[in-house]
Amino acid sequence: MRNDNRDNLELRPMVFVPNCARYAEGSVQCEFGNTKVICTASIEDKLPKWLMGGESGWIGADYSMLPRSTHTRVNRDRASNSGRSREISRLIGRSLRAVTDLKQLKNCCITVDCDVIQADGGTRVASITGGFVALVFALQKLVEEGTINKIPVLDYVAAISVGISDEKLLVDLNYEEDNNVDADINVVMTGSGRIVELQGTAEIKTFTKKDIVNILEISEQKIKQITLKQKELLGWEPE
Repeated sequence: MRNDNRDNLELRPMVFVPNCARYAEGSVQCEFGNTKVICTASIEDKLPKWLMGGESGWIGADYSMLPRSTHTRVNRDRASNSGRSREISRLIGRSLRAVTDLKQLKNCCITVDCDVIQADGGTRVASITGGFVALVFALQKLVEEGTINKIPVLDYVAAISVGISDEKLLVDLNYEEDNNVDADINVVMTGSGRIVELQGTAEIKTFTKKDIVNILEISEQKIKQITLKQKELLGWEPE
């Protein structure tokens, strides 16, 4: 058993609290165990400069950690401008754009903000998973307003963290595990099992191609569990 009494391949309890931000077009609080992230989707008609004059919309993301989301205070300015925050922001944006037909957004720009209010490992995967829910909520509002005819999303998307410890796989790492595993891998995948992004690092020991195959197989199973929870909340299927 792990330090939180889970089996090696057991996810932490997942909770989605919809409409947690009154003024955002789409919002959800996404919880993976003790990790809690507020995800909001905001719709604007101002595109990035490089897209102006074209026929495509845009989805961007901004990730940050609140000052006391961690064991010690994180400086607010440093957190928002750090290389880590920028890298995770780009990862979230890529993941959401990978399953969206941007040409159907009719010059709309949607920004998904992911604010970590409590961190216990896996904040980036929780942000992607919750960010997708917030995005679909916002797109549902555009459909209701008649701005677009249908939700221009091709598939669900979610993410999971996987660690290798003493040659065993652990899924959905908490903070203590994340700091002690031999290798740390994040997998972003669609609901149909297509890979969006794979990030892996040998923290203590290297890993093999066979490990990667096993990780992808386990990740696909677990992401199907996660997307099922997303579907239960959204009540929507891609066309």
